[in-house]
Amino acid sequence: MSWETARPHSTGLRAHATGPPADGGGRLRFQKGRTGPLRDAMHRHHRERHHREQDNAQELLLTLGRLVDQALENISRQRARAELGLALQRHMLPPELPDFPGLRIEARYAPSQDGLAVGGDFYDAFTMRDGVAGIAIGDVQGHGVEAAAFMGEARASLRALASVTVDPGEVLACANDLLISLGGDLFTTCCLVSVVPESGELAVARAGHVPIVWGTDDGDSGVSLDAGGVPLGILHGQRYPVTRRRLGRPGYLVLLTDGVVEGPSFPIDEGLAAVSELVGAADGADPGELAARVIEVADLTGHDDDAAVLVVRYDGAPGRP
Repeated sequence: MSWETARPHSTGLRAHATGPPADGGGRLRFQKGRTGPLRDAMHRHHRERHHREQDNAQELLLTLGRLVDQALENISRQRARAELGLALQRHMLPPELPDFPGLRIEARYAPSQDGLAVGGDFYDAFTMRDGVAGIAIGDVQGHGVEAAAFMGEARASLRALASVTVDPGEVLACANDLLISLGGDLFTTCCLVSVVPESGELAVARAGHVPIVWGTDDGDSGVSLDAGGVPLGILHGQRYPVTRRRLGRPGYLVLLTDGVVEGPSFPIDEGLAAVSELVGAADGADPGELAARVIEVADLTGHDDDAAVLVVRYDGAPGRP
């Protein structure tokens, strides 16, 4: 005897039982029938999902490609701006520094460790009115082409005003007002020193800048914690106090930027102490040699800023034994 179950329209499967039921039951044997609508729908669904996955993958790859192109374009643009800023900065720094009777001046500069961040450190030496030696160093806030351009404005301002007065405080005050009048939102620290070569008379004014480190050939050294004012380019009508001394013994004045003495690994006090120790042990070394030693302190600080050092060697007043 055979019997046939009801055939579900949704699956297209047949069920048959053969022989008498055992223990009141039966043994069902399913046979594969023709392909039904459900299987066709499943095949269509799988094909559509496969196509959608391919489309999504292609769209993702295209998006990633566009993002990579944009990133490379941005990097190229940043690198071009950095190269332009560095070239501008090098053009604005003096190719050589003048000597004065009894004074020799040398400088060293180390660029930022971040190749895309061009700093605004600058230095200069020039003749002020009446043959007085003018020596300046500064650090513009910010990086890039704008900082390099502002550095040029600051340096030009100092030179122009130094032809009118030998008082470093007056020069800084006038330069401050001039830079503000030019507009912009940048500012710079600065230290300006005037030296009368014939007498060794020294005058110093600071605008928010790192103090000077000094040393003599007999081993004395220290940091000149002179009073100062705010950086140039912030507040109009500022006055900058002037500290006056006389150079008596042969030795050195070391002007530097904070990239030399301050960084993640060094508080500024430790950096200044390290430079003071080097200057005290210079023992009459050439100013260029001492500048090279001092700039190496920047490597100890773990700095990522640029760094500048200006060393003034005082050999004594001309004609003095």
